Amino acid sequence: MKTAVGILFHPRIDRRLAHLEEGRAVLEAAGVQVWEVPRDHRPRALARQLADTRLILTLGGDGTLLFGARLAGPASIPVLGVNLGRLGFLTELEASGLAQGLQRFLKGDYWLDERTLIEAVLERGGRRVATWVGLNEVVVERPSGVGLIRLAISVAGQDVGTIDADGVMVATASGSTAYALAVGGPILEPTVPDLVMVPMNPFALTVRPIVFPANQALTIELVRSRGMLNVDGGAPRRLQPGDRVLVDGYPKKLQMVRLTPPQRFYRLLREKLGWGLPLVPTPDYQDPD
Repeated sequence: MKTAVGILFHPRIDRRLAHLEEGRAVLEAAGVQVWEVPRDHRPRALARQLADTRLILTLGGDGTLLFGARLAGPASIPVLGVNLGRLGFLTELEASGLAQGLQRFLKGDYWLDERTLIEAVLERGGRRVATWVGLNEVVVERPSGVGLIRLAISVAGQDVGTIDADGVMVATASGSTAYALAVGGPILEPTVPDLVMVPMNPFALTVRPIVFPANQALTIELVRSRGMLNVDGGAPRRLQPGDRVLVDGYPKKLQMVRLTPPQRFYRLLREKLGWGLPLVPTPDYQDPD
C-alpha cells in the first residue's frame, strides 16, 4: 500500500505559513511520510518517491497544479490543489481549509474528478524526438518577430486544411476555460472527453474552432516557417520548418481529489470568471445558487 504524500510548492510561497504547518501536523499525526519539492523539479528525479506516493498536494495556484498534473497523471496518483495564488479555478482548497481537507482525504471522505490529459509528440525528419503530457493545452505558435505562420492540419489522417495564423492551440475541457478561452475558444464542461482546436488569429475569418474526439490524433505541420511549441505554459521548444506535432488524448486520466459536490462547475464560472453576471445588475438582482 502506498503510504507517502508528496507536496509540490510554488517557489515564491512561504512554506512556514501557519495553515501549511497545520496540514503537515495532520499528516505527521497519521504516520504519513511526506516529501516536498519545488514545482519545477524534474519528474525523473522523483521516480522512487512517486512509486510510494498516494497523493500529490500542490501549493500555489492553477499553474502549480498543472505541474502536479504532469507528475500525477502518468503515475496514476490523485492530486489535491491548494490555492495560494489569485484565481484558483482548478484548485480545490484555500489554505485555511488544508488541515480539514487532509483529514477528510485520510478518512476516504472525498471523490475523484477524472480529467482528460493531452499528449504532444514532436516528429522531426520522420523520427519522434520528444514527448510531453499536459492538462490544459498544446500550443504551436509563431516566434517573436515572425509574421503569420503556415500550418497544415489533419485529424485521424484526414486533411482538415492549411491555415495562416499566429498559431493553433489544442485544449482539453480543463484547458477550455484558460488560454483557449482567451483566444476565442468555446467552454467545454469538464466531463467532456473531447479536445478543441482553436486557431489563433487566423488570416481567414472562416477558420473557426473545431471540437474532435480525444482518440483521433491531430497533426500540425509547419509548412514553411519556424515555430514554438508550448505545453501548459511550460518551457517553449523551438520548431523547424517541416516539423510535425502530433496531439492526442493521453491514455490515462488525471484524478483530482474533490471535497465539494460535483455539481459546482457552473457556479465556478460565475464566481471565478463572471460568466452570466450582468455587467450592470438591476437593483434587485441576486446571483442564483
